[in-house]
Amino acid sequence: MDEHVGGPRAAVDIPAQAAHVTAEGRTRHEVARLLLERGPMSAVAVAEELGISPTAVRRHLDVLVADQEAETRQASRRGPRGRGRPAKLFLLTEQGRARFGHAYDDLAVSAIRFLAEHAGEPAVRAFAERRVAALVEPYREAVTHSPGASARAKALANALTREGYAASTREVGAPGGKTGAQLCQHHCPVAHVAAEFPQLCEAETEAFAELLGTHVQRLATIARGDTACTTHVPADTSGIEGRTPNGGTTA
Repeated sequence: MDEHVGGPRAAVDIPAQAAHVTAEGRTRHEVARLLLERGPMSAVAVAEELGISPTAVRRHLDVLVADQEAETRQASRRGPRGRGRPAKLFLLTEQGRARFGHAYDDLAVSAIRFLAEHAGEPAVRAFAERRVAALVEPYREAVTHSPGASARAKALANALTREGYAASTREVGAPGGKTGAQLCQHHCPVAHVAAEFPQLCEAETEAFAELLGTHVQRLATIARGDTACTTHVPADTSGIEGRTPNGGTTA
């Protein structure tokens, strides 16, 4: 399983390159899986376990560290002090553990199913509202103090990005020459759960409306199979600007 191939490198066609990339990805995933199950581990220990060269393992570990999926720490010394520095150990970060997040998704779905069966839909709704409130509340001041709908949407996008949603905004035209915005979330950490429980998306949309101080409309969601969660934030109007709505959102 050693990945090193010696000798002069000939021209490689596209299918061969693709196969190499796929093999690299599988091996890196196995390295990460081993750190998840056995870590912290040294590069040598990982190499022995997987049956590949330490050089190949270190290359994969360097990529994981560069991508902030793994981190290092020095092994504690035991017994008589020997020569040289302690071995460097590798372990996954929370970001690295996200590679294996499907089991957590399944657990979350099972937990909410149990909640729905034993406490009913209102309990699921209350859970969704509390979750999104905890998500956006720390950023309330930054969002509400921004002048205008587009600026507030941008501040909310910055907050969502910090929470792992990879959000952005773009300005869109509106009747009367005013400018609204579209808030796009390019990643959803709970998409798998929201696909079965749309209350999560509905509560999120209503929280956005309350925070932005205007009616908003959800145009697309990753949970429904779209490429991004897109929310339309209308241009400021004299009847809406500065008012905190009570409901009236479209999921």
